[in-house]
Amino acid sequence: MLRGADPATVRRAVERADPLPGTHGFAGALDGRLVRDVLGRQPLFGTPENWGFSPDDAAGATPVPAGHVRERRNGETVDRRVWSLPDPAVSTDDAAALAAVERAVRESVTAVDGAADLAVAFSGGVDSALVAAGVPDAPCYVAGFPDAHDVAAARDAAAAMDRDLRVVELDHDALERAVPEVVAATGRTDAMTVGIALPLYLVAERVAADGFDRLALGQGADELFGGYAKVVDPADDDRVDATTVRGATREVIRSLPGQLERDTLVLRAAGVTPVTPLLSDRVVGAALPLPGHLLATPDERKVALRRAAAGWLPEPVVGADKKAVQYGSLVSRELDRLARQAGFKRRMDRHVDRYVESLVDGT
Repeated sequence: MLRGADPATVRRAVERADPLPGTHGFAGALDGRLVRDVLGRQPLFGTPENWGFSPDDAAGATPVPAGHVRERRNGETVDRRVWSLPDPAVSTDDAAALAAVERAVRESVTAVDGAADLAVAFSGGVDSALVAAGVPDAPCYVAGFPDAHDVAAARDAAAAMDRDLRVVELDHDALERAVPEVVAATGRTDAMTVGIALPLYLVAERVAADGFDRLALGQGADELFGGYAKVVDPADDDRVDATTVRGATREVIRSLPGQLERDTLVLRAAGVTPVTPLLSDRVVGAALPLPGHLLATPDERKVALRRAAAGWLPEPVVGADKKAVQYGSLVSRELDRLARQAGFKRRMDRHVDRYVESLVDGT
């Protein structure tokens, strides 16, 4: 009935309106109502009478908003916000703030059960390398076209960390086959969603085929720790409304529920359960008080997270650049190429979206 936490913990979190009760996120049915944690780390759909963890589990189901309880009142289904993202005071002690991040990250990644059914999605960046460091016996996987940045970076990082790396080499046939499956899982055909979801789906599909049930990922690190270029100088970046690094970072964090819903549904459709230690409540709680200069500067992003990794990971891995998965894998580039080859030219509105729709429709 609940995923991610036991009923007693969630019941206390509801009663106390505690948004970070020490879990990795939760969702499900509790006392005749539906509950979904503050960051939406577990997708949830439907009504208290007809619900499930995917849209397919309940016909016409809509997602329960993150941080809400969905319940019946006076014969109607209503959503009631119970949890909001905490807004702690900005830390004025850099050493203490960095120590809290390092402690939270290490505790979270080393607490992952490294049983034989676990693999790691590994791009060679500091996020996935920290996750991999917590489960030293788990194999690492990366997906990308042969000349992709992520493949080269993962090989370098795996060699530096002495890790077993398995490369899922992508090609056009793999993309065209997987597009309808990704669309079926997400319910979306826009190029951005599909471009992000495809490499996740294809690496997870390989992981499942190799006999692993769980896939550990570095999800959440970019959002929590200032990993996006748009948070560096937000006052001059029209991609965010905020004008400070901290404000822009919180704005990005609020986008997590939609992203996590997409990624979780895709990974489950491929046959694995995602494991996201960098999204644990303890890591979220350590990230939120960080001042702007420990999040992102013109010279460095994810400052505090890299400090937490120093001394544990090899220096080249700590400082490694990371591209968004759709670009680092070259999936976005190759989707555009396939669309143009199929007659959907760039001068056309939404040319990649229309190509994706053609694959789904079989036209």
